[in-house]
Amino acid sequence: MMAQLNTRCLIGCRILVIMLACISKPVSAVNYAQGDTQPPHTNALIDLSIEELMNLEVTSATRSPTKLSETASAIFVITQDDIQRSGVTSIPEALRMAPGVTVARIGTDKWSISIRGFNGRFANKLQVLMDGRSVYNPLFSGIAWDQQDTFMEDIDRIEVIRGPSAAIWGANAVNGVINIITKKAGETQGVLLTAGGGSFEHGFVGARYGGKINDKTPYRVYAKGFTRDHMTAVQGGNANDEWHSTRGGFRVDHSNEIDQFTLQGDIFYNSLGDRLDKSLLSAPIIQAESARGNSEGGNIRFRWDRTLSEKSSVMFQTYYDIADYRVNTWANLLSKSFDLDFQHRFPLFDRHDITWGGHYRLYHTKVRDTELISLNPRSQTNHLFGAYIRDEITLIPEKLKLTVGSRFDRNDFTGLEIQPNARVIWTPNAQNSIWASVSRAVRTPSRAENDIHLNAQSLERIPGSASFIPFPILSQISGSHSVNSEKLLAYELGYRHQFSPRLSVDLAAFYNDYSHLRDLSSGIPFISNDPITHLILPVNINNKASGYTYGVEMSVDSRPLDNWRLQLNYSYLHMHIKADSILRGFDPTTGSAAKVAPQHQISLRSNYDLSEKIQFNLWMRYVSSVDFYNIPGYITMDTKLSFKPVKNVELFLVGQNLLKQRHRETVSDFVPSVATYIPRGIYVGAKWRF
Repeated sequence: MMAQLNTRCLIGCRILVIMLACISKPVSAVNYAQGDTQPPHTNALIDLSIEELMNLEVTSATRSPTKLSETASAIFVITQDDIQRSGVTSIPEALRMAPGVTVARIGTDKWSISIRGFNGRFANKLQVLMDGRSVYNPLFSGIAWDQQDTFMEDIDRIEVIRGPSAAIWGANAVNGVINIITKKAGETQGVLLTAGGGSFEHGFVGARYGGKINDKTPYRVYAKGFTRDHMTAVQGGNANDEWHSTRGGFRVDHSNEIDQFTLQGDIFYNSLGDRLDKSLLSAPIIQAESARGNSEGGNIRFRWDRTLSEKSSVMFQTYYDIADYRVNTWANLLSKSFDLDFQHRFPLFDRHDITWGGHYRLYHTKVRDTELISLNPRSQTNHLFGAYIRDEITLIPEKLKLTVGSRFDRNDFTGLEIQPNARVIWTPNAQNSIWASVSRAVRTPSRAENDIHLNAQSLERIPGSASFIPFPILSQISGSHSVNSEKLLAYELGYRHQFSPRLSVDLAAFYNDYSHLRDLSSGIPFISNDPITHLILPVNINNKASGYTYGVEMSVDSRPLDNWRLQLNYSYLHMHIKADSILRGFDPTTGSAAKVAPQHQISLRSNYDLSEKIQFNLWMRYVSSVDFYNIPGYITMDTKLSFKPVKNVELFLVGQNLLKQRHRETVSDFVPSVATYIPRGIYVGAKWRF
């Protein structure tokens, strides 16, 4: 019955599109009122030419405003217009737009997200920032994606850097950096209401109000909530991962001639759940199978910017973050972080632009024992001290620039880490730029890799042995205080060319040489009688793996017509990892990383304005096979139809994963949550601004 309903919905969508196209007038310059420079319904970014888009200023690659076309990094910008036209409802889904980024959904509230390989639920070579505030979790060196959210309409842009940026952002900015940047309070004045719901997106509602304390002090407050359906397990039944979420926050900006101040904060509450794959963790050794729980927390950030001159400025930022995650099946943890960041930029002589700064971060984690996970000690506080310096040298004015710099971090696990970087960019003219870089980056150990005891899998026999054991076997991964940092030496080459105001191409190639990668080795088995007699196979963490990866990424941006934009992205990735072949199944994110990361990814987006009031957007994606989990390659399509009957009112219809009723994308690593199908979904909604 559901399949018939989905089919009817698809047919209805197609009929509606045809009807709207028939009654609409094409968009052209003559449709606009005399003197108008853009259609009245658009965001300012919609009508920017390719040249104007290339000149957008980005900050994540250099920690100071730099034109996209003059940035010596593989950087991609996801704009607010991109987010709204795609119909995505979460930050992870928006990241699928960027080349080189692998986004695979595990369940309703769980994703695997990485850049240039090593993908997994606990992917650990990626630094993620929210307005420059790191959301990296020191417990597992990764990101808790279910906790990273905001009012989607408040996002100004998402800057995605592929490749290491450790010289700027420090340890764990190994394969890339993602910076989610929200709008200033002055850009979100008035009231915005949005609501809707559908098959998978059961319901969502959001509200934002922006006002002014005085002419120099705008503010905004927002609240949002949603409920999303559960996934269906591949082995059948409910995956128990239905997700209910509420979130609220505020931002206050104050500025004068030389100073800018920002105070910003958020609080959230999630109700979520998990179901374990009992074929991997069988009873009676592990009793737990399915449970519900919640996560809650908040953050507050203060930032001060002072402009000393056109090329000189000072920045100070501090924030506090707390999150409590309680799903008793497998995890029960509390994390707190406190951060101080200082930066000074100034010119030196005629050709040098110096940026230097200091950084301190405190992490406190407390883990309560569960059947799956325990840490010893349960509670721990860690400190990170850092300093960095960067010099941008103008070798030939407006033609050739060399940037050299390094970061120096002192952490509690491996001591001092030095991460240098050199980049050069040549811009012979306004249409071409060629850049190259050599970088060293490290991924410092997580607290889990030092202190964890994880009941990983139930086994029929000891790996590498054909001997029969007359009682159950449980593998147990144990941390080690001798774990060292993973190291990367990266080489990158990029080229950007603007063929015309309607067509541009961005190419990047890379070769990454990894050493001291995390690996696993088996210890001496022993007998345990808790809760029944069984054999425990110790699995120990070490740094004996190594490998290399290489690939290319391409982004083509085209505007065939004034009212039509096409964007094509392609990514190719080859990985070769040398690790312990016997235990590769225990850590697929390293030992079997080459079989977990898809080799090919293609994204094609079409944004078309049927009229001044109607937009029709299509997004097709291809992801090649994930051989480790026996998941075939898939093609899927999302679409969004927007109709603006009157000023400040928008109605929209969104279809997600339309080509198939369901498909698979990946499987959880380490924590054996059940594998799920990603469903087709349709939802409708409305926005009202005043």
